[in-house]
This record gives sequence, structure tokens and C-alpha cells, in this order.
Amino acid sequence: MKTDYPERYRTLGLKIAYYRKKAGLTQEQLAEQVKLSTVFLAQVEAPGVMMGISLESLFRIADALQVPLSKLVEED
Repeated sequence: MKTDYPERYRTLGLKIAYYRKKAGLTQEQLAEQVKLSTVFLAQVEAPGVMMGISLESLFRIADALQVPLSKLVEED
């Protein structure tokens, strides 16, 4: 995927992985909760892969992880 924001995609994926692990969930468990494939979620979390993700999926992930959406997308 070509993007002008590779660092933002990387940061988003790392934050999803961080909060998922903090919640004690595996990729499989989170993917099942938010109705995504495990392969897709793994690609989103992978630091070297730029994978687009819908707002709907981000909303579901934030809800499942019980964190505000802003925690996933804000820049540090």
C-alpha cells in the first residue's frame, strides 16, 4: 500500500498490539471479537506492513479493548 503516512500506520498498529496485550487478549481473540480475520489483524499490527483499516473496524477494536479511539490514533 502506498501512503504518505507510513509512521502513522506503524504507530497505530503498535498501539493496537500494546492495548491488546494489556487486555490479555491474543490476536485470535481480538479478531474474533471485532469480526476481523486474524491474518488481517496481524497485518495491521505488523510494524513493517502498511495496512489500511476502516473507521468501523477501529471503533470495534477500541470498544473491545475498552480504550478511547483517541488512544489508538493520537500521536505521542
